[in-house]
Amino acid sequence: MVLVVVSVTWALIRLAPGNFYTGEKAIPAAIERNLRERYGLDRPWYVQYGRTLTNTLRGDFGLSLRYQGQPVNTILAQAVPVSATLGLLAYLLALVVGITAGTYAAVRQNSAVDYSSMALAMVGISVPNFVLGPALVLLFGLTWFVLPPALWGGVSHLILPVLTLSAVYMAYIARLTRSGMLEVLRSNYIRTARAKGLPERQILIRHAMRGGLLPVVSFSGPALALLITGTVVVERIFALPGLGNYFINANLNRDEPLIIGIVAFISIVVLIFNLLVDIAYGFIDPRVRY
Repeated sequence: MVLVVVSVTWALIRLAPGNFYTGEKAIPAAIERNLRERYGLDRPWYVQYGRTLTNTLRGDFGLSLRYQGQPVNTILAQAVPVSATLGLLAYLLALVVGITAGTYAAVRQNSAVDYSSMALAMVGISVPNFVLGPALVLLFGLTWFVLPPALWGGVSHLILPVLTLSAVYMAYIARLTRSGMLEVLRSNYIRTARAKGLPERQILIRHAMRGGLLPVVSFSGPALALLITGTVVVERIFALPGLGNYFINANLNRDEPLIIGIVAFISIVVLIFNLLVDIAYGFIDPRVRY
């Protein structure tokens, strides 16, 4: 699957007009010829494609064309911790708030708590992060001056990006938790647990949540992979040196080795998290154990 994704990416790069050395001003033919020879662009396409697949299998993506002298693996090692820290903190916050709000909404169905929490969730889904991020910067960074508006530094620099990034995931998790919990709370084994006289708190935590959170577990696989591998909009808004920012710059500059490296890394992370979700299903729900 990783090789298929890399192949499609390589083909799209080659089909797009221009190259990394093209600009508004044309360069002399001799210099262009030397550049093509230096980076192997004068060879047949199947030779270039085979080299790309070989490098991918070896885990060595070569040197960046934009950041000269820097290996792609070095750039990944610098950018991934930034995106991973931001993504994990955002998703942890989203899980805590989303599961709590969704569970309360399901337990108190059709109450004021249910309506208000789901209304807030709909607002969270509807407001994109490229609107929420600048609004938070304007309010907390440029009006009240209580939080730094951008850049990567201490803990205070994480608050606004984490809030911006986690808002939409809070909303999705709250709605998924509510729908999953409502379905489980009406099931026969929950009625049996109540008939046996178990406390409602024990029924909710030990029995209902295991089945009710299955939609959240399914959602967590691709969501975590996306968050850890970089979120382009948030990293651009807050000027963070994460993977998403490098990915945008690589595409703008036609930096093929860096594009291929980032795409391959994202593919591997997505596959790993999907595998972990499948394994987690067996531990959470006995009905799907193999």
